[in-house]
Amino acid sequence: MKNSFLLTMQSSNSNTVTEIFLLGFQNLQSFKIYFFLLLLLIYCVTLCGNLLIILVVSYSRSLHSPMYFFLTQLSLTDILLSCIIVPLMLHAVLYDGSFVSFIGCLIQFYLFVASESLECFLLTLMSYDRYQAICHPLHYSSVMDLTFCIKSVLLCWVITFAAILTLSVNMSYLWFCGPNTIDHFFCDLDPLLDLSCSDTFFIKLEDILMGIPFAVLPLIVIVVSYVYIILTILKIPSVTGRQKTFSTCSSHLAVVSLYYGSIISNYLFPNTQNIKKILSMLYTVVTPLLNPIIYSLSNREMKQAFIKLKRKVFPVH
Repeated sequence: MKNSFLLTMQSSNSNTVTEIFLLGFQNLQSFKIYFFLLLLLIYCVTLCGNLLIILVVSYSRSLHSPMYFFLTQLSLTDILLSCIIVPLMLHAVLYDGSFVSFIGCLIQFYLFVASESLECFLLTLMSYDRYQAICHPLHYSSVMDLTFCIKSVLLCWVITFAAILTLSVNMSYLWFCGPNTIDHFFCDLDPLLDLSCSDTFFIKLEDILMGIPFAVLPLIVIVVSYVYIILTILKIPSVTGRQKTFSTCSSHLAVVSLYYGSIISNYLFPNTQNIKKILSMLYTVVTPLLNPIIYSLSNREMKQAFIKLKRKVFPVH
């Protein structure tokens, strides 16, 4: 009886996944080096662009407002997301795949979901800021004070990372018996659950239920905020006034459309893995790249602050 139990344990342990192989992008052939260099360039520009946003906002007193404070938090989230996804992706492209430990895969999944969820909350706070600024300008300073901004951001960070931790911990209790290959460039939920021999119904249910407060409700708040914003803008008598007011939230609206558009498309398109990979790249690689570009190119205050910082760092003699 004892020997039978030991044989069963040894068999179970031998079938337990301890290392996962990410296929990344196969059949790149002669395009592999060019794709690698493109991703490396995107990664460097993403880090530099978001760090520059944080530096410019911190330096310029004219940008010490709630909107730009939330923007720095968004840049931090984009930096975190890029550092989680892109380095391993670069390795997978260069070497036609990449090995990662099972624990490392779970950690990547945890940080990925947490950063994506946090971005939803931050975009919601930014939409609420624009709602208060345009719809209730007289009460804006009293509502959107420094205390509210700091507390709301801290609450978002704590709630997000604590809640997503429960999902990741519950996943670690599943039995992953193999195979150990994931046809993706990072450890996403569905590819990970496909490796499990356990019943994954409750994990999938938990993921759906957590998606409601962390993704769906923020989108609803953003949409409702912009309905009120648009209605308020339409009441402005002059065309110039309407354009000027709308320009204060155009950058945020563009980022929201890009971010949620790519995520929604990922669920609407057919379940083809190559299409899933491309759509996943939009919100894990492209969005963190475009966010600082959108805010810097379409925002006159950001441009002026950047020019002042540039003149201070590189004075013209």
